[in-house]
Parts: sequence; structure tokens; C-alpha cells
Amino acid sequence: MNTPKINRLIWDLEVSPCIGMFWRPGWRVNIPHDNIIQESAIICACYKWEGSKKVEHLEWNKGDDRELCEQFIEIANQADELVAHNGDKFDLPWLKARCLFHELDPTPIYKTVDTLVIARRRFKFNSNRLDYLGKHLCGEGKINTEYGMWRDILLDNCPKAMKKMVKYCKQDVVLLEKVWKKLEPYHTPKTHVGRLHGLDKWTCPFTGSTNVQRRGRVVTAGGTVKYRMFNRDTGQWYQISEKANKDYQEAKNS
Repeated sequence: MNTPKINRLIWDLEVSPCIGMFWRPGWRVNIPHDNIIQESAIICACYKWEGSKKVEHLEWNKGDDRELCEQFIEIANQADELVAHNGDKFDLPWLKARCLFHELDPTPIYKTVDTLVIARRRFKFNSNRLDYLGKHLCGEGKINTEYGMWRDILLDNCPKAMKKMVKYCKQDVVLLEKVWKKLEPYHTPKTHVGRLHGLDKWTCPFTGSTNVQRRGRVVTAGGTVKYRMFNRDTGQWYQISEKANKDYQEAKNS
């Protein structure tokens, strides 16, 4: 059955470390910002549209990430939702910080889905890292990398290291989508796919499907009545209001 679709962008960034001066390494070393010689920047951005097989990427230009930011903003602006792992606290703030540095047009308020937040809030895993979740839920993890890859890119602009970096980041995006699909049924939708395409509120918020069935009701302590709905295509559950339930009954009786 054909159902409405939502444009979800699955994405990941790789960011360079700062280059700076310090007297000696060690734990609890205080390095003030005055010691920074070269700021961090976005090495590459990898992304794919949910359901697509192709993973795209953008690279910085020998340390300059302005064009990368410009191009990625255009792509992100086409998405209904952005899906990332720790994207709310890492990837998106980094993207916005670099855009601000380059005096690019402000990005809109993106609607984000953070798989790290879902894992922490809904479950009790031994680890919430993407590598662990991938191995635990999907049977595969991230590509192993070494510190030298970042060093070779940052200090020597090594094409071979950059190629490895892009491969590593692309695999993260593929793995992220697999983990996301495992967690999605337990995630409260941020976008009602049915309403996004002009359908009634009783349609499935996850997929927009009309192949749904009402299965019982819930009454809150405040007296609000909600009806449990079941998506026959995907097995997902959701709730609708009394008004949406009336519309559902009329649609089924028509």
C-alpha cells in the first residue's frame, strides 16, 4: 500500500580538533582559548534521505568549510526532520556555529530527531553510543579509526586520509539509519505524516497510513479521553482525540 512520505535527512558531521600551544599534556590541564592557533572546522558532512540507498558527502576545502556549510544548509532546508545521533548537542550546534562564523544566513529552526535522546529516554542500554547500539540491535558497528587519520587530514591535507574519513562518516550514516528504524516505533512523532499530506488526524502519524484500527481508549486523570490506534501495516501504536475519533468513525462508516 502506498502511504505518504516524510523527508527525513539522516546525517553526520566530522569535525577537526583545534590546533594550539601547550606546555605539557596530562589530565586536568587548563588550556585557555588564547592558546588556539587554528579553530575547529567541519571536515566533512555525510547524509542520505531516509529510504534511499545513496549516501552523499561534502568536504571542506583544505580547512575552509564555508562552501560545505552553504551547500549543506540548502540540503537541510528541504527536510521535514533531521535525524542524527547526539545531533541536538553536537552536530547541529557545530553547524550553526560555523555558519555564524562565516556570516551565512541564519538557519531555520530545524525539527530534529536525536537517536541518542531516544535511547536514553526510552530504554536502559549498557551504552548509548552509536557503535554499541549498532552492534547490539543491528549486528554491526562503526568502522575502526585511528587518531592519525585526523592528524593527517588536518596537518598534511592527505587525500588518502580524507577518503578514509568520508568512508567512515558514510558508514556512520548507514548505521544510524538502521538504529533509527529500530528505535522509531518507540519514538513520539514530531511530525504527523498524515497531516503533512492533508489527511485526517486519525491517520497514522508515523506513516500517514489509513489502514488503522481503533483498539480501546484511555482516560487521563484530568478527564481527557484518548483512543488507542493500531497501524496494521507497521504494528505501531498511537493515540487520537475524541474529535479525531469521530472523524475516524465517519470515515469508516462512509
